[in-house]
Amino acid sequence: MAKPDVAPAILAELAPNGTLRAGINLSNFLLVTGKAPNGDPVGVSPDMATEIATRLGVSIQYVLYPDPGSLADAAEKGEWDIGNIGAEPQRAKTIAFSAAYCEIESTYLVPAGSQIRSIAEVDRPGIRIATKGRAAYGLWLENNLRHAELVQTDSIDQSFDAFVEQRLDALAGLRPRLIVDVLRLPGARLLDGQFSAVQQAIGTPRKNAEAASWLFKTVEDLKASGFVADLITKHKVDGLSVAPIV
Repeated sequence: MAKPDVAPAILAELAPNGTLRAGINLSNFLLVTGKAPNGDPVGVSPDMATEIATRLGVSIQYVLYPDPGSLADAAEKGEWDIGNIGAEPQRAKTIAFSAAYCEIESTYLVPAGSQIRSIAEVDRPGIRIATKGRAAYGLWLENNLRHAELVQTDSIDQSFDAFVEQRLDALAGLRPRLIVDVLRLPGARLLDGQFSAVQQAIGTPRKNAEAASWLFKTVEDLKASGFVADLITKHKVDGLSVAPIV
């Protein structure tokens, strides 16, 4: 039974059959940290989706995707009602996003002996950067780099391999993952600071105008109430922070 404060138009857009279908990106190891005995994903992202379903007064169904690109591609295919994904301009063409509920710092790893000392020194002619194509931080680099060359791969592991095998100048990624990668490369360093903060948001297909407005307000309430912070603590996620309240 839906809660009294949820307008029928919102339910019609998000859960017309009484179930909220939530698209979950399984490749984000900070937001999906495990698997339940029944196979459902465990972590901050599925818990956010479950809370939204609870506030709607409907049941939850997880729709699982191996990466953010495939989740975004499904926005107009009717496969999900909300999608938990990084908010990027390319994706906003088909997805209406809430403000971010959490942020993940993106930075660079550079090899042993590199003369690069700062984030600002990376975007220069002749510099080649390995990145996972269609990851939120990779999309940010596509939009903002002016001089350096991106070498895009299909997975995070492949971007690491390309960085090593092709002797590239930098590896772009989420700081929590790069903290692990740097231990595999003697002499390699992480650069201080960030080139962007990947903002994880809740999206819905653009046709859902009423639902988009409701989701925006709901996400802001979940941040302000401490719910998001509690999820980060519950799942013991390092490298994830609550996004600023809008």
